[in-house]
Amino acid sequence: MQTLAQIAIYVISTLGTLYVSLVLLRFLAQVVRADYYNPLSKALVKYTNPLLVPLRKIIPGFFGIDWAALVLALILQTILFEVVLVIAGYGIVNIALVILWAAVALLGLLVTFYYWGTIIMIIASWVAPQSYNPALRLLNQIIDPVMAPFRKILPPLGVLDLSPIIFFMVLHIIRGFVLPALAQSVGMIPGLGFGF
Repeated sequence: MQTLAQIAIYVISTLGTLYVSLVLLRFLAQVVRADYYNPLSKALVKYTNPLLVPLRKIIPGFFGIDWAALVLALILQTILFEVVLVIAGYGIVNIALVILWAAVALLGLLVTFYYWGTIIMIIASWVAPQSYNPALRLLNQIIDPVMAPFRKILPPLGVLDLSPIIFFMVLHIIRGFVLPALAQSVGMIPGLGFGF
């Protein structure tokens, strides 16, 4: 692959993944009923509404979940894969196959978000335990519901919460074993900027 194509793939996959991550973050924020008046929640709405609002006319939310946001993330990830594949010289690949790849990539993004989000929350709990930073509040609202079952398994010992250890083990198993196995089972092409 030529250097120019590699640079184009890097730039497109990075910017595309960033936007897909914003859409996924909005989906997660809506699932956990995060504070809408948080400045970051408002920013998520502002940046994702142009593509999400038209899609909501076709895909309504039900059971309190905004399915249009999840579908939008899948569509964008699919388009992103197709563009990268064309630039890499593979041409247009079967759309059904690429949708499967996109679903695996979205699962990978979710795992990555929860991994780094938990690390940020752990560091913030030591450095600024009573912080009212909007980013930390939003992160806490999204991560706490997922951490709740792990806190039941390993309750906090006073100020020391060891439940993230079990959570990290689960994330590591998913990221290190489950995702690569899924990627291999659906025939994902390695080395296109979407590795796990």
